[in-house]
Amino acid sequence: MEQDSVAILLVEDDRTEAGLIRAEISRFARMRADVDHASRLAAAVDRLAERPYDIVLLDLNLPDGGGVESLQRVRAAAPNVPVVILTNLEDEEAAIATLSQGAQDYLIKRHITAELLRRSIRYAVARQEAEASLRASEERYALAVAGARDGIWDWDLARGDVHYSPRWFELLQLRDAEAVAAPATWLGRVHEDDRTGLEHALHAHLRGETPYLEHEFRMRNGCGQTLWVLCRGVAVRDAAGRAMRIAGSLTDISDRKLAEERLVHEVMHDTLTGLPNRALFLDRLDLALKQARRDSKRQFAVLFLDIDRFKTINDSLGHAAGDELLVEFGKRLTMFLRPGDSVARLGGDEFAILLMDVAGLTEATRVAERIHDLLSRKFLVANKEIYATASIGVALSGPKYEQPGDLLRDADLAMYRAKSSRTGAYTVFHSFMYESVLHRLELETELRSALGRNELVTYYQPIVSLDRLQVIGFEALSRWVHPTRGMIGPDVFIPLAENCGVIGPLSWWTMHDACRQMREWQRTRPEFANLSISVNISSRLFAEPEFAARTKAVLEKTGLRPETLHLEITENALLQHESTTIAELTALQNIGVKFHLDDFGTGYSSLSYLNRFRYDTIKIDRSFVAASPHVTRSRRIVDALISLAAVLGMDVIAEGVETEEQAQKLRDLNCRVAQGFLFAKPLPPEAAGTLLLQHRGVIPRATSPLS
Repeated sequence: MEQDSVAILLVEDDRTEAGLIRAEISRFARMRADVDHASRLAAAVDRLAERPYDIVLLDLNLPDGGGVESLQRVRAAAPNVPVVILTNLEDEEAAIATLSQGAQDYLIKRHITAELLRRSIRYAVARQEAEASLRASEERYALAVAGARDGIWDWDLARGDVHYSPRWFELLQLRDAEAVAAPATWLGRVHEDDRTGLEHALHAHLRGETPYLEHEFRMRNGCGQTLWVLCRGVAVRDAAGRAMRIAGSLTDISDRKLAEERLVHEVMHDTLTGLPNRALFLDRLDLALKQARRDSKRQFAVLFLDIDRFKTINDSLGHAAGDELLVEFGKRLTMFLRPGDSVARLGGDEFAILLMDVAGLTEATRVAERIHDLLSRKFLVANKEIYATASIGVALSGPKYEQPGDLLRDADLAMYRAKSSRTGAYTVFHSFMYESVLHRLELETELRSALGRNELVTYYQPIVSLDRLQVIGFEALSRWVHPTRGMIGPDVFIPLAENCGVIGPLSWWTMHDACRQMREWQRTRPEFANLSISVNISSRLFAEPEFAARTKAVLEKTGLRPETLHLEITENALLQHESTTIAELTALQNIGVKFHLDDFGTGYSSLSYLNRFRYDTIKIDRSFVAASPHVTRSRRIVDALISLAAVLGMDVIAEGVETEEQAQKLRDLNCRVAQGFLFAKPLPPEAAGTLLLQHRGVIPRATSPLS
């Protein structure tokens, strides 16, 4: 309430007396009053609910209420609004009763003056505010003490007495009678492993070496249970700085410690299987390395395991079943643990085992064989019986290992070598594996900058008409001329480019270079105007949404006619044909670009894929062409592929022709076009140009064209 303004609710049923009171209020000095009048108690209660008032002037004798009951109803409606009683009854007991029920004053109406009423209102409001402030302060203090839930202690160092609060006894589940006001009541219950640490912290503070005492330790409560507590305290010192007294608190932190332990466990363990994770496994592996350095005779081994075909199981039965398999897999691995050994889930379907104190490589491989045999037994997952094998890599400790990650890496490399063998067995790590991977990484790094250093060149292998031995086109083949390693073939660097993400820039460069070169050859002679250039396209490239637009841009820039560009796509890439990809290929086909289905017959050979997109040419893989001409089965396959192409209105190109006998057999089967070493190896641009210009595109041979 501001000092010069007050909102008053006057509850008085007598209009005359209400008028007299209003008249006195109007004469207030230095106070502006806003008075509402209610003649009934019920009306007053309603008014209190509608708006705030600073004070209520209440007559105790009302038609619908009287005495202390009226006061109680007003206080219930507005407990924070002070009430001054106005009455004609000079009754001391009644006055005491109303004041005990919360009234701020008791005034006799006939004695009321303006100054008396003004002073009573001011004092009542002030007292109400002071009481409210005191209650709030007391509530805050009580809440703070109750919320802290700390046990308080006060140690008189000179007398040796310690005062413990009731909460201190409650915290330790002790009765007052069970404890003596002495330090032993406290220190005698400290865990023996923690007592020395507490004493050091306490004496350091008493000597003035620390500004306060703060230490965590374990204590035994009255039930014999162990709990973690946090002790805080500060010493009171005399003029000389000697500690005379120290007081503080004791807090139960058992829940926090349990949560910390749980968090540490979760951080260091796999949440699905409960096994140690990679971090904890590496920590244990590091400890094993340190022990081996101290004792060179001690050997240990690391087994790196990966579940074979786990993705297939996961995709077919669902992720829940996959998780169930991982849990069961981990349980089986723990069957091999001896004291000191460890098994961990590293992530996904990868596990590792640390075998301590092995006699040598033979013992480690024997364990790998036993694991393989045990895992080969059926698993019951999602109420289905399945079989799951694992590829295992084995690495044996030795003086060359300094970091735990190096040993795990080598076991991982050995595991991948085992997986590539497709036997589901184990492989022991040898140094050449790491050297091979290191060599691969070096090549990947150098390949990323090979284009910028102009180290990539395009070679051209002729595509020949078997009727006239006439060159009708070339297949563009990338070569990497390394400055120190020499010529590197595509079988080496194309997979690297696929893995390290540079296949896109490499393919676009090859397409542009091949189109430019072919356009130059087409301009040299009129008979070369229809020469075609075939370019192999990675499935990653033609799946790009802008593939058609970028290909058209290459044709426009080089001036090559679309119908002389033939794009070769492998059969397995058909699996990745989605509607957007088909749309990109169709857009190019509509302007005349041709599409060859490369290595046909080596993949899935599904006619449903041929039905989704109309290819112009089938290229028969060299594995069928190079088979002995006396192998009837291979010849029948080639015959069937040629017949299939004819039915579908597609051309055929046979790859890998190396002998005249192979060429003649293909001619007998009505295959009209081929390429291979019989006609020419892939040629650099200069040699390919010489073949065209000096021999007019005819393959130079000692014999006549095939009959």
